[in-house]
Amino acid sequence: MENFATVAVAFITGVIGPIAVLYIKHVLDSRKKKPDMVMDTLRVSELINQKIDHIRDEFNADRVWISQFHNGGNFYPTGRSMAKFSIMYEAVSSNASSVQSNFKNIPVNLFSRSINELLQNDVIEVADFKDETIATYGLKYVAEETGCKSSYLFAIKTIEDRFIGILSVEFTKRKTRLNMEDINHLQNHASSIGGVLMTYLAQ
Repeated sequence: MENFATVAVAFITGVIGPIAVLYIKHVLDSRKKKPDMVMDTLRVSELINQKIDHIRDEFNADRVWISQFHNGGNFYPTGRSMAKFSIMYEAVSSNASSVQSNFKNIPVNLFSRSINELLQNDVIEVADFKDETIATYGLKYVAEETGCKSSYLFAIKTIEDRFIGILSVEFTKRKTRLNMEDINHLQNHASSIGGVLMTYLAQ
C-alpha cells in the first residue's frame, strides 16, 4: 500500500504537476494584453505623417513621400516571392498633385537602376531633371509624368543596414539645389524614419 501511495505521489508531482503549471501559464498568457494591430498602425502612421509634414515645411518642398518594400504574389512555377514597393505615406502642398495612388505594388525590377544606386550610396540627387549632365537613374520619365523639377531620394535602412524603403523630397514649382548640410540633415530624417518603421514591423 505504501508503495502504491509513493507511486501515486510521484505520478501526481511528476506528470500532473507540470501539466497544471503549463495550463496555468496558458491561462495567464491568454489574459495578457495582446498588441492592437489597428492602434499600432494608426500610431505609426501619425508619427510618420508628422515627420514628412515637418520635412515638407522645413525644406519648402512640394511633395514628400515614403515607400516601403514588400512582397506581392509569387513567381510561377518556383513560388518565389516577388519584390515590390508601394508609397505608404505622402505629404503634398496645395499646388502639387498626389502620386501615391500611382505607385502601389510596383515591381522593384522596374526601377532597378535607381534602387541599386540607393542601395549602394544611400542618396540620389537630381537638382534639375532637364540637365543632361546629371545622372537620373531612370527617373526622368517619372519626373516628367509627375511634374517634378528636382528630386532627392534617400534610402531608409534599419540599424542592421537592411534597405526597407525610400524617402523622396520633390520640388515641382521650381528647380531646387540642396547643399551638403541639407542632404546630411535629410539622411538623418531617413534614419529616424527607419527606426520608427522597424519598431512597428518588429512587433
